[in-house]
Amino acid sequence: MAEIKIKIETYGVIERHLPKDLILSCIENGLVAEILKQISDRYPDSLKSLDRCACAIGDEIISRHQKLSKDCTLVLLSPVAGG
Repeated sequence: MAEIKIKIETYGVIERHLPKDLILSCIENGLVAEILKQISDRYPDSLKSLDRCACAIGDEIISRHQKLSKDCTLVLLSPVAGG
């Protein structure tokens, strides 16, 4: 199977735990959850924040069970709180 590149873009609290220009690889049709596992393995301090993030590609929120079939940017969105 072909390998694809996934650029990670972060917003909110998760930004503090990950490098700015993070690019990971996975096999074609790998799951978002597998990319998140790679992140938590490499950056264990991110685990708590990562578990609470929503995932998106483009302007669409996606499931962690979504398959990734081509190079893309995976956006991690931390929950927002406030009044």
